[in-house]
Amino acid sequence: MDARDIELIVKQVLSNIDLSQINAGTYKNQDNIRTSKGDYGVFEHVEDAIDAAYEAQKKYLDQCTVEDRNRIIEAIRQVSREHAKEFAKMIVEESQIGRYEDKIEKNLVVSNKTPGTECLTTDAISADAGLMLEEYAPFGLIGAITPVTNPTETIINNTISMIAGGNGVVFNVHPSAKNVCAHCLRLLNRTILENGGPADLITMAKEPTMENVEKISQSPKVRLMVGTGGMPMVNALLRSGKKTIGAGAGNPPVVVDDTADITLAAKEIYKGASFDNNLLCLAEKEVFVMDNVASELIDKMVREGAYLLSPSELDRILSLVFIKDEKGYHVNKNWVGKDASKMLAEIGISRPEVRLLICETPADHPFVLVEQLMPVLPIVRCRTFEEAVEGAYRAESGNRHTASMFSKNVDNMTRFARKIETTIFVKNGSTLKGVGIGGNGFTTMTIAGPTGEGITCARSFTRRRRCMLADGGFRII
Repeated sequence: MDARDIELIVKQVLSNIDLSQINAGTYKNQDNIRTSKGDYGVFEHVEDAIDAAYEAQKKYLDQCTVEDRNRIIEAIRQVSREHAKEFAKMIVEESQIGRYEDKIEKNLVVSNKTPGTECLTTDAISADAGLMLEEYAPFGLIGAITPVTNPTETIINNTISMIAGGNGVVFNVHPSAKNVCAHCLRLLNRTILENGGPADLITMAKEPTMENVEKISQSPKVRLMVGTGGMPMVNALLRSGKKTIGAGAGNPPVVVDDTADITLAAKEIYKGASFDNNLLCLAEKEVFVMDNVASELIDKMVREGAYLLSPSELDRILSLVFIKDEKGYHVNKNWVGKDASKMLAEIGISRPEVRLLICETPADHPFVLVEQLMPVLPIVRCRTFEEAVEGAYRAESGNRHTASMFSKNVDNMTRFARKIETTIFVKNGSTLKGVGIGGNGFTTMTIAGPTGEGITCARSFTRRRRCMLADGGFRII
């Protein structure tokens, strides 16, 4: 028989394995028979989820080579691509936020463009004093907190990155997306098993709670905490005493100067700000444009499909999506990620095709200063470039997350980039391109600005280990 015949036989044998027997303890995987208390990684109790992933990670590191990791990750990519539409549909139905077609694209991009083991390069120094090697080693078990804005996307992205580094993961997902996350996690666990990995390498508790987050962060079996979401969550993890990788808030500003290609700016800003109802933390949240090109930008954004709110309509939308108290304006969470057309319908305007609302506001307007994660984009006219930069700097609030600029003036772009200091800085394109959606570079759903790791990949979830062979031994020169 040739190699093709053998491959066909192996596939046929695997297709006949009754995967329902795996968790019953009858599936033999790499000489290890294991009875799981969970449902393909989904557990009733978080303590069991921690214990199972802890044991699985040890087996994974002991029994699986780097080539095994690569095979498992490739299989995860494939199954994630196959279920991208299903995940997108389930997310919209369960969370009631975002746009189906954009969620498909997000699931596909994390499946295709999340790096695996290829970023775990070895550094070596060979000299008279010996041979030094430094390599990327796993932390062990990682506790990962995921958001409702990108639920399955973050699970897929984190799983590929973290197991590429040799880790296991226990997730605490957002309650508003717990069912789709559980479904995704079960599929990934089945895939890991089918490709020779251990059971329960990634786990979660069926009912996610803040108490579970505390239990995960305080468990001695968990070596690293990773949080994707708002700053209160990141700050809570930082207080756990464990090493923490935190992806916090954004509120990304856009600056448009009077040298910019305004047609391009209108098209790209519209695309980014309307994508998935502006749920991405890196999406354009407010625009600062020089006054002599502002009217042209607004007109061309309307041509792209944006709806320009009148002053009275803006006041009504503000009252709808914000809550005001003695401390100021707060986002009405009932409107986070909702369609722009539904907002208009609520104030009596029927425009079902509209994906983005735009409005002219002063620089201190709540839509400018408060990150709302909604398809409402405020536009601020600025007399000078310096005024635009200062307004953008204030709106970004020191998050150092994402910013963008449209200009043909290199000096202006340099000045703004140095002032804003964001992890992602995009020039003359949608901020989506900053994470590989239509642009170069790999993607991530965990952009760790507050803790400094930036665009995370497998390398981010590892620790450096050095091996020194002294006295020149093993060197052949």
